[in-house]
Amino acid sequence: MLFNSHVFLFAFLPLALIGFFLIGRLKSPSAALVWLIAASLFFYGWWDPAFVPLILLSIAANFAFGVCLARAGRGQKALLVAGVAFNLSLLGYYKYAHFLLASFLPNSSLLTAASEITLPLAISFFTFQQIAYLIDVYRGKTKEYRLLHYCLFVTFFPQLIAGPIVHHREMMPQFARRNLYKCESSNLAVGLTIFILGLAKKTILADGMAGFAELAFGEHPSATGPGLIEAWTGALAYSFQIYFDFSGYSDMAIGLGRMFGIRLPVNFNSPYKATSIIEFWRRWHMTLSRFLLHYLYIPLGGNRLGSSRRYANLLLTMLLGGLWHGASWTFVVWGGLHGAYLVINHGWRQLLVRLNPRGGQEEPARLLWLSRLLTFAAVVFGWVMFRAESLESALRIYRGMLGLHGITAAPNAWASLGVPCLLAVALLTLVWVAPNTQEIMSGPDERGRQQPGEAWPRWSPNWAWATATSLLAAAAVLGMTTLDEFIYFQF
Repeated sequence: MLFNSHVFLFAFLPLALIGFFLIGRLKSPSAALVWLIAASLFFYGWWDPAFVPLILLSIAANFAFGVCLARAGRGQKALLVAGVAFNLSLLGYYKYAHFLLASFLPNSSLLTAASEITLPLAISFFTFQQIAYLIDVYRGKTKEYRLLHYCLFVTFFPQLIAGPIVHHREMMPQFARRNLYKCESSNLAVGLTIFILGLAKKTILADGMAGFAELAFGEHPSATGPGLIEAWTGALAYSFQIYFDFSGYSDMAIGLGRMFGIRLPVNFNSPYKATSIIEFWRRWHMTLSRFLLHYLYIPLGGNRLGSSRRYANLLLTMLLGGLWHGASWTFVVWGGLHGAYLVINHGWRQLLVRLNPRGGQEEPARLLWLSRLLTFAAVVFGWVMFRAESLESALRIYRGMLGLHGITAAPNAWASLGVPCLLAVALLTLVWVAPNTQEIMSGPDERGRQQPGEAWPRWSPNWAWATATSLLAAAAVLGMTTLDEFIYFQF
């Protein structure tokens, strides 16, 4: 069930909210949790009910592993290995079996059977979330003996399908709050506003750019492929499509959580404003970056074993991060490309320190805009590999971006490229200059006044903002002419 669907907006969400608060008030907190878990499982099973038993099996097994880990004296490490192996085996079977067989055993009789495996929705997200839980239990950072709370930790529908990847210790104290089951108008107002901002990003901006991305990534009338302008137009269109698609989803997830009184971690923080690839990964899919840092990069040795080992750890972490996104060599290459970017970025910072020990790693202020533009160009170059259906398709677009297919390869291309080019300039200006959702929703100061020198008004619960938000909601709903999935749903 998609957040940007009529059945979700006008049926599922109102019923889930009303049932949760009404049952919590009239019955008991535990009954309200059961309602929310049941609603979340219904939400998950809307696409294919056959996978509901799979997520329930995953929950039951990981809860059992977690309880045993928390109570075990000896043998903790063996339990942890068994738990992680269980999770990775599920992920490997459903997501990577066909990819591995096709890559290394193309003539195997198992390949036909593997091709019929359907990828369960959100398996990458709830698997990583539960692996992090088991490791935290092993490290003594958390524990859970209440199955009901653990079920909601995994299934809570605002973050179930595409994140954020939350920590157990972030959610459990919130589920245990006594006033959680009291409907607060402030939470509804803030949550609904954030949700509407995300819905508008998805239905108006992201879906609006999807068609232009096909100029480069779809079937091309020329035998050679897109020309210079077509290739860059398509690459930029997809760059903004995935930006607003994931930004929109992240806002909608946080907004939905807030409506229920739950504060989910920020997962998207204007990544195209980054002035380096290091900063980009601190702003893009922030909870995935956090997972890769704490549960992969640091256990591999991080930066504690010298520069060479550090760079090898960066490359391996990003290769596996790319593979997490999808069972395809394009995702592996994309991850490796960003790993190389990070190695170069860290190497450059080390060079700056050697050349200017007093100045440290900071670049002069006059170079920040140049750094931002260079970072953006590197990210756009990488998105081509992320979006392409195959390595050959990506290379065809790269050749076009380098001008090897000429300026334009399609007939009448100049006329069709004018609109997306103008939109790309407008959207780049928007993402570089405009405040993000967190900045808009940070609110006025304690006296209700705007901070001096701020060009953009912050959100406030008044009629002006209510009217503007209502108009934006109407435009977003009218933009729901087609049911376009979120890009990260495929992972």
